[in-house]
Amino acid sequence: MKTVSLEDSVAMIPDGASLMIGGFMGVGTPQRVVDELARQGKRELTVIANDTATPGRGIGKLVTAGAVRKAIVSHIGLNPETQQKMIAGAIEVELVPQGTLIERLRAAGHGLGGVLTPTGVGTAVEEGKRKIEVDGAPYLLETALGADFALVESFLADYEGNLVYALTARNFNPVIAMAANTVIVDAAHIVPVGMISPDHVVTPAVLVDYLVAHR
Repeated sequence: MKTVSLEDSVAMIPDGASLMIGGFMGVGTPQRVVDELARQGKRELTVIANDTATPGRGIGKLVTAGAVRKAIVSHIGLNPETQQKMIAGAIEVELVPQGTLIERLRAAGHGLGGVLTPTGVGTAVEEGKRKIEVDGAPYLLETALGADFALVESFLADYEGNLVYALTARNFNPVIAMAANTVIVDAAHIVPVGMISPDHVVTPAVLVDYLVAHR
């Protein structure tokens, strides 16, 4: 694990990269990293997240900045700008049921090829997907979903990269930290090694590649 500046953490992300971004309607999203993505003018990004937040917040800032080529999310209901850009063809949006989305991410992190789920059977969700029967019941094969980078927010980190999350920030962040090739963490508080009890570590340091330094 390496500690890097905010600017350098984003500079290593190329245009066209796929990014998993933690958070739920902006809560638990690494805001500083998202802001820096917009400031550096990144383009053609594929964003994998629960949602695109709201205009002016979290991933919504990337939508406004024109940084997003494709969004793979569970909903866009609270971001009218995403909806408008989708209708206009400026952003490709793949809507995935929320439980299915997190299971696809988890599958990638655990080295699985995918998961079987009854969610979406008999609806538009099943179009183009394999349907498998198990004990007489139909299931969809939903493939694992990984990414080039995971952008993670944690409440605490130590200087080895062990992470602790607060409240709902734990929803997506621990899962995406396992599912991407490179993990970049922005922690609210960085503490010396030994200050975090091993029992409280949610994401171990072995999964973290870069920790964004505080100014």
